[in-house]
Amino acid sequence: MRNLAEFTIPFKGLKLGKHQFEYELDNRFFEHFEYEEFNSADVKIDLLFEKKSTMMELTFRATGTVNVNCDLTNEPYDQPIDNELFLVIKFGDEFNNEDEDLLILPHGEYEVNIQQYVYELVVLSVPQKRIHPGVEDGTLESDVLDKLEELSLKNQKKKNEDDIDPRWDKLKNLLNE
Repeated sequence: MRNLAEFTIPFKGLKLGKHQFEYELDNRFFEHFEYEEFNSADVKIDLLFEKKSTMMELTFRATGTVNVNCDLTNEPYDQPIDNELFLVIKFGDEFNNEDEDLLILPHGEYEVNIQQYVYELVVLSVPQKRIHPGVEDGTLESDVLDKLEELSLKNQKKKNEDDIDPRWDKLKNLLNE
């Protein structure tokens, strides 16, 4: 997968200290990763990039919404996103990104691409089980929910009790006598 140029930060020319970067994400960003779980996305990434003499500290903050389908009703809704990620970049003999909080770049590198970290920050901000807020508070009107309610176990038991053949009641009376 090729790197997106706007997510490559050339740190070689940056002065020591704090630098602010902002990114606006939409569906095109996630299509680059072939991630198709979002119907639409409107996420803002604020990056505080602090360059120090021997390392760099990056603090990512993601805020916004992604439109996803509910796992219960398949109704689309806007899922709010609000998450942070802290990353330390150090220099070493070879590239190493095995630790999720530490990135080691080879000596002599002059830029870093952060697109993978941004992608993971947003995707992992969405809960595993996505439930429409209308389902939780009972305000969602949906054909799927009506059908689920109709087929629920409580309703099935009521139907079964109502549909009992009256002859069985006569037999039950024999047991009680």
